[in-house]
Amino acid sequence: MSPRTPIPRRIDRCYNIAELRKLAKKNMPAPMFHYIDGAADDEWTMRRNTAAFDAFEFMPRALVDVSKIDMSTTLFGQRIDWPYFCSPTALQRLFHHEGEGATARAAHASGTIFSLSSISSTNIEDAAKLSPGPKVFQVYMFKDRSLSREFVQRAKASGYVALQLTVDVTVSGNRERDIVTGMTVPPKLALMSLLDIAMKPKWVYKHLTTPKIEVANVAHRPPPGSENLGGIIQYLNNQIDRGLTWKDAEWMIKEWGGPFAIKGIATAADAKRAADIGATAVMVSNHGGRQLDFSPAPFDVLDEIAQAAGDRLEVILDGGVRRGTHILKALALGARACSAGRPHLYGLGAGGELGVTKALGILKTELARDMALAGVASLRQIDSSLIRRVGGAR
Repeated sequence: MSPRTPIPRRIDRCYNIAELRKLAKKNMPAPMFHYIDGAADDEWTMRRNTAAFDAFEFMPRALVDVSKIDMSTTLFGQRIDWPYFCSPTALQRLFHHEGEGATARAAHASGTIFSLSSISSTNIEDAAKLSPGPKVFQVYMFKDRSLSREFVQRAKASGYVALQLTVDVTVSGNRERDIVTGMTVPPKLALMSLLDIAMKPKWVYKHLTTPKIEVANVAHRPPPGSENLGGIIQYLNNQIDRGLTWKDAEWMIKEWGGPFAIKGIATAADAKRAADIGATAVMVSNHGGRQLDFSPAPFDVLDEIAQAAGDRLEVILDGGVRRGTHILKALALGARACSAGRPHLYGLGAGGELGVTKALGILKTELARDMALAGVASLRQIDSSLIRRVGGAR
């Protein structure tokens, strides 16, 4: 898609992530929208992930030259234009026929990293060719270590710059919206969901006229009895190793031999342990509230994790980000960068690559403006003195 392609008015009028969410809900069948939008149990953690940022206010610095704003940083050994990237998210072609291609191209145009999920609808090798920008690969530890090793070796051979090991999915969380809509594994779509899908003719047309959606990374070795998408996802869910330990993570770090993030860290003690076994980064994350409800919001534990990590790890706040102010607050508490999944998926559902471009553009523009208003011209000038708890000292 040409960078000069005009953004349709319906997307351009989305002036924040919340408006992109509304448009995505309008465009997408209910099961697919609620799969993105929902979370575990009472969804308290999902709400808290964003609400946690409200506990802090800025202490703007006056009379600072902010005529030029520098948001660039280094992450996973890569120079990026701003401190945010899209979290790895599964099966993106379910939400728009452009899928991972839309996200990869938009991420590159925005000057940041693209993350590919193990459970992607584009395989490791093809995704590596989607854009010339840096890419990282997210992986689970499988019971079949040969499958884990294969994924690592394929990512390495395809030029991915870093690996992310997700450790908070020993079992799938209780996502009740998916039960209601039928987005289970295998799918059990309710009559209401089928009717809603029928009311989205554009989505149905693209679904029927583009290649079949599959878990692309295992398409070459389908397990017995997994002739459909649901069966393959069930197979992979059953493959996730509930016995995963630090020793296993250390094995994968050595197998990879490069920048390596452990995704799903929520305590300072675990961050220290990650550094001890050779990880170079931690993603402070609760999987967007989709796993254990009443887990702490990443922002609530960021300060203690960043202090524990010191200079040993790059600390990434993952989840809850909806505004540039959220990114700025996270940087003030020690994050090297932020990531999230729902903003770019709302953009994807709202309008494919143009929607993802809009989502990233919103956050990037907001961050630049917020830095100027707060009196910081570069990320180097951001520290904890920039914020305090609402109504008192930090």
